[in-house]
Amino acid sequence: MRTFWPRLKDDFQLSIITLVGLLAVVGVSPYAVFRLGEGSWLVGATDTFLVVSTLLAVVYAWRTGDTIRPGQFLALIYSTGAFLVSAKLGANGLFWMYVLILFNFFVVPPLQSLIATMSTLVAICVYGWLHPERVFESHYQMASFVVTCLLSGLFAFVFAHRARVQRRLLARQATIDPLTGIGNRRTMDAELDIAMADSKRYGIDFGLLVLDLDYFKQINDRFGHGIGDQVLVDFVDCVREVCRPSDRLFRLGGEEFVLLVPKADLNSLKAIAEHIQQRVRTQLLRPDGAPVTASIGGSLLRGHADRDGWLKHADECMYDAKRAGRDQTVIRPLAPNRAVAATEGPDYHQ
Repeated sequence: MRTFWPRLKDDFQLSIITLVGLLAVVGVSPYAVFRLGEGSWLVGATDTFLVVSTLLAVVYAWRTGDTIRPGQFLALIYSTGAFLVSAKLGANGLFWMYVLILFNFFVVPPLQSLIATMSTLVAICVYGWLHPERVFESHYQMASFVVTCLLSGLFAFVFAHRARVQRRLLARQATIDPLTGIGNRRTMDAELDIAMADSKRYGIDFGLLVLDLDYFKQINDRFGHGIGDQVLVDFVDCVREVCRPSDRLFRLGGEEFVLLVPKADLNSLKAIAEHIQQRVRTQLLRPDGAPVTASIGGSLLRGHADRDGWLKHADECMYDAKRAGRDQTVIRPLAPNRAVAATEGPDYHQ
């Protein structure tokens, strides 16, 4: 129960599918019972199939975290159900088409929802045209139905498309550092958790580098924050030029960055760190022509029980590099039975 509400709040698609499941049980189940009771077997079976399929899709979404496939499955099932109910009940079944429009545009991507909705609308109209008075009492009624469905679909499409754009923007703002375009602390925490899980499952070792620009405060104080921001952007470019495609770079905060290196050992991790320092030293210059340097600390995942301890150990090594004179690399394995704690000491972010 502790994870139920957070997942609903954080995953919009999952919340919609769950809500649909609840509404299907509460709203459609009585119709299924009523239709079966009066002997309308086709419609009753259709309603029952919709309820069961919805519940299975909700369970699948919760168990796997995948909301795309359940949404597509339900869009197909509901579109088929809307057609069958309309063909069987006539005008009384057409009202479910408006529910289908709203569901499709909120659960599946706009183009897919447009295809599903328009296909169902065309199928109903063709069936109604071929079977006069079975679905529509007149061509005027069919035309009114088409116009209202198209208008409802248009409004739903615009709203759903805008909502998707805003959700993507919010998700990007929550996970990407706006200045440098790399992952932020939240993204880093998630990636480190994944790395630890992969290490336990597949035996892959990971390395972690904490990179801190030397005397960055002096750059901001002397040349302004605009120049300081540009130095950070250029620093990220330098690191990316050195990194492998599988390496992940994050901004921890201020002028401090973290590089996650998969399939690493002490020698390879040190080689990457020294390569980064050389590239930064030779390519990244202050406005007065002085080189920008970085102090780097590193640690392997092996021996750490959690990501916070792993990160603290690498951060301690970075502070040791600062104490050693800056523009240095300190990488060491975790000593046996050593508790990793945050280091309190002088401010080396100068």
